[in-house]
Amino acid sequence: MVLDNKALMTLAAILIYLVLSCGVCSAVQSDIDCLKSIKDSLEDPLNYLDSTWKFDNQSEGFICKFTGIQCWHPDESKVLSISLPDMNLKGQFPRGLQKCASLTSLDLSSNELHGSIPSNISKIIGFVVNLDLSSNHLSGAIPVDLANCSFLNNLELENNQFTGQIPAQIGLLGRLKTFNVAGNQLSGPVPNFINGTIPAESYANNPGLCGKPLSPCRGPSKKPRTGIIVGAAVGGVTLGAVLLTLGMFFYLRKMSRKRKKDDDPEGNKWAKSIKGSKAIQLSMFEKSTSKMRLSDLMKATNNFSKNNIIGSGRTGTFYRAVLDDGTSLMVKRLQNTQHSEKEFMSEMATLGNVKHCNLIPLLGFCMAKKERLLVYKDMPNGTLHDKLHSLSEGEKSLEWPMRLKIGIGAAKGFAWLHHNCNPRIIHRNISSKCILLDVEYEPKISDFGLARLMNPIDTHLSTFVNGEFGDFGYVAPEYARTLMATPKGDVYSFGVVLLELVTGELPTSVTKAPETFKGNLVEWISQLSGESKLQDAVDQSLTGKGYDSEIFQVLKVACRCVLSAAPKERPTMFEVYQFLRAIGERYHFTTDDDALMMPSESDSGFQMDELIVAQ
Repeated sequence: MVLDNKALMTLAAILIYLVLSCGVCSAVQSDIDCLKSIKDSLEDPLNYLDSTWKFDNQSEGFICKFTGIQCWHPDESKVLSISLPDMNLKGQFPRGLQKCASLTSLDLSSNELHGSIPSNISKIIGFVVNLDLSSNHLSGAIPVDLANCSFLNNLELENNQFTGQIPAQIGLLGRLKTFNVAGNQLSGPVPNFINGTIPAESYANNPGLCGKPLSPCRGPSKKPRTGIIVGAAVGGVTLGAVLLTLGMFFYLRKMSRKRKKDDDPEGNKWAKSIKGSKAIQLSMFEKSTSKMRLSDLMKATNNFSKNNIIGSGRTGTFYRAVLDDGTSLMVKRLQNTQHSEKEFMSEMATLGNVKHCNLIPLLGFCMAKKERLLVYKDMPNGTLHDKLHSLSEGEKSLEWPMRLKIGIGAAKGFAWLHHNCNPRIIHRNISSKCILLDVEYEPKISDFGLARLMNPIDTHLSTFVNGEFGDFGYVAPEYARTLMATPKGDVYSFGVVLLELVTGELPTSVTKAPETFKGNLVEWISQLSGESKLQDAVDQSLTGKGYDSEIFQVLKVACRCVLSAAPKERPTMFEVYQFLRAIGERYHFTTDDDALMMPSESDSGFQMDELIVAQ
């Protein structure tokens, strides 16, 4: 039997998922040793790591709270992602990363790393999908062994000091979609990539590179003796120039480092790089919103200071912005956008017209150099996740009527995206973190439609192939098999959110379960359902207050979303909304005037080309 490319990629995706997930079952000392090694091998002049990377705790999963660390499971020391950009870290490439055996994403960009990439790099980060070492001082040749990092989707090496040729074998990486070596000292022919053409700008400022899409490479000289003589003469002159240039380079770099410590305490180099673009005016969708320029956003966010960060996720980072008149906004800096300005403008025109009372209003956007910024209305009560799982000292947990109101409003927003929005949208990243709360605790959905901006290529592939794993505990189980985002996958994810509302538990761990139980929230609910003990799942702060019947009804709706034997047996999002609306009818959270339109019968089985598939 011969497998086609899609089948092979599907099989590979399942294999990497199984290989990596088999190590998630228990805490591993090697991952702790991995982070210790990184901290010991890098200078941290701004104390980014020293302030949170404390190894005197030793409670299960303690490293998952470290700055820049994301774990497979929040209560187990198994590192999934390391993201430490713009921290002024100094040293060589940390070889201790080899002990983080399940690492899938590494971002050390915009630091002060020097030296070469290890020649056995695939032995150190063999499962990494995203590797960003851009804007450092790395030098030497790009190692051929990078071609053995077969899961790479994105490889960013720009703005370093690499020399020599780009290994032709890198072109054989079948999953590679982004490859950038601009701003180095590379020469020779560029690789022939089997997965498409890398744009010319990814090779910019390497005068010695040639080959499509750059200028053709020249053949060997027909007068070798003359070439040798001329080369020797030119070489003598060049050597002196190189020595002088190197001397100036090291002097200027020394002075630059000295200035950087004083001038860049926040490490926000990207924001400083667009300061010269302050005259850019924002494109605003709301006529009632005053005209703003990029300079207004820079001032309102304190030049996008880390102190203004209010949240981050797969699609980017949110910053709090306070204008001179006291107006509060949220600004999102998109991460890894691949679209041209024309394509981005087209996407924004679509999203700007997507308006609903339970979607967070997109007020406008800004393009400055390669940066893409979105401007939203402020949501003063934060995320549902924080209100359920990260309460401040003295803050009371949400009462049941408020939880039900949030559940109904969120279901209404997701149902509108699935059934009534034009074009219809699959969210694909539903969690309690994407549900924000306004001043009246009305839920507002964020990140709808943004996944298209992250992955314009291979939109039929799932997170497992593309390396974007989403939030653990929410991903529908069939995704690992089908590699396809579907409306019923969204229904599963929202079912997990309903379980959070009812139980007060995190989706990846259960505090009320016995110590021997190591599964997630859905697995616990499945076990209780099989034992006819679902009532044990309810948050004890909610029971005995006259709401028990409503709570159990919502729990049953959640079970229909997550425990159905097959995706087709789950309700549609419209049905989920109608179920919840009926349960909360006595509260009058919604009226007939703002109810959803009844979807057509064909909506019970969507065709994928009718939807924006948020991959």
